[in-house]
Amino acid sequence: MNTVQVMLGDRSYPIRIRPGSLADLGETLVREFGAAHVVSITTPRVGEAHFETLARGLSSADLAHQRLDVPEGDRAKTLSHASRLYDSLIDLEADRDTVIVALGGGAVGDLAGFVASTYLRGVALVQVPTTLLAQVDSSVGGKTAVNHSRGKNLIGTFFQPRLVWIDPAVLSTLPASELRCGMAEIIKAGAIWDGEFFAWLEKNAKGVTALDPELLSEAIVRAVRIKAEVVGLDEREAGLRALLNFGHTLGHAIENVLGYREIHHGEAVAIGMMFAARLSERRELAPAGTAERLEGLLDCVGLPTELPDALGVTETREAYLRAMTVDKKVRGRQLGFVVLSEIGRAKVIKLTPEEVFEGADQ
Repeated sequence: MNTVQVMLGDRSYPIRIRPGSLADLGETLVREFGAAHVVSITTPRVGEAHFETLARGLSSADLAHQRLDVPEGDRAKTLSHASRLYDSLIDLEADRDTVIVALGGGAVGDLAGFVASTYLRGVALVQVPTTLLAQVDSSVGGKTAVNHSRGKNLIGTFFQPRLVWIDPAVLSTLPASELRCGMAEIIKAGAIWDGEFFAWLEKNAKGVTALDPELLSEAIVRAVRIKAEVVGLDEREAGLRALLNFGHTLGHAIENVLGYREIHHGEAVAIGMMFAARLSERRELAPAGTAERLEGLLDCVGLPTELPDALGVTETREAYLRAMTVDKKVRGRQLGFVVLSEIGRAKVIKLTPEEVFEGADQ
């Protein structure tokens, strides 16, 4: 078992990573947290693939447990679905000793985390991510949220889990598109924080996406360590943690314009990272060749690198601008936009949404 610790004082918690460990979670919940009641929040598809394994471990540990299902993907991240979960938790007589287990991808983790943070002013949360993207990014760091019709993740909280439990073996059930989305966040980690890791990915990314057990585990552990280190230094995004938004400002706008259904989150982030890398070179903030290296790695794993032209160039760009004006990172009409200084180093600069596209040829 690999363990990465998120250091946040009395709210510190471990991230445990081991293939084939899903059935062992119940014993850990009893031994380490004295749990007696678990409510798992998942989706029908994830539940069919993995809930039986989780439930077997919970039953072996004599834990009372129930399962609540929500829709797949971002369709679940609404206040109305959160309200339905509150109703169900009340019906199940969930109290402050109940542990909520988020079994699923990033959307399930965001929604379950938001509900756990607000139900009875907060109950214990355990993240059990089942997608590569969620394992290396959204399950770590305590960001919870639901979407609003005018923007992604506009309604949310910071609420740290008690534990993150990562079983890389569950990724064998994922379609290739979901694995590619996770690779976007792994590549992001290297691009903003660790040039050596980025170089390692240039050599091994194909093996990771092919689910080579050793390469996959190493990639997850290294990416999680970066996320844990950044979160430990800046939990609430006062400064340094904003670097984790590399590719996300424009990525979220792309998702919003395309209605959250026509493009995967990781694909939108990949496009956003590529755009930001080109902007970094265009403004002479990064050396020539920076964007080329990033593009080569994204291409290697099959991720897109060009902006979708959904409505015609002018109309689409205007739609992206409108979406970015309601981004959480806007302050006085200026965005905190993450750019690269080089591969392995990033910084935040202030730009208006219009300046983001200034001089861009796409």
